[in-house]
Amino acid sequence: MNDRQQVLDTITAQIEPFNKKGVVVAEATTFQGDLEWDSLTVMDFVAAIEDEFDIVITMSMQAEIETVGQLADAVGKLRT
Repeated sequence: MNDRQQVLDTITAQIEPFNKKGVVVAEATTFQGDLEWDSLTVMDFVAAIEDEFDIVITMSMQAEIETVGQLADAVGKLRT
C-alpha cells in the first residue's frame, strides 16, 4: 500500500463519525455537496485531520479543497 493510499484510508476513517448520511466515500466525494456538511462540521473535521497528521491546513487551503482526493493530496504535500 502506498503512502497516498494510507492517507486516503485514514481520511476515510476520520470522515466516518461525521458521515451522518451514510455516503459511500471515494476520492471524488465532495464535503459540501455529497456529505452536506455545514461550516461547523467542516471546522471539526479539519481539526481532527490536523491532529491526526500533525499538520496545519490554512483557511486559504481549506477554501480550495472540495473533494476527499484533493484533501489527500494536500495532506501529502503538507507532510513532506
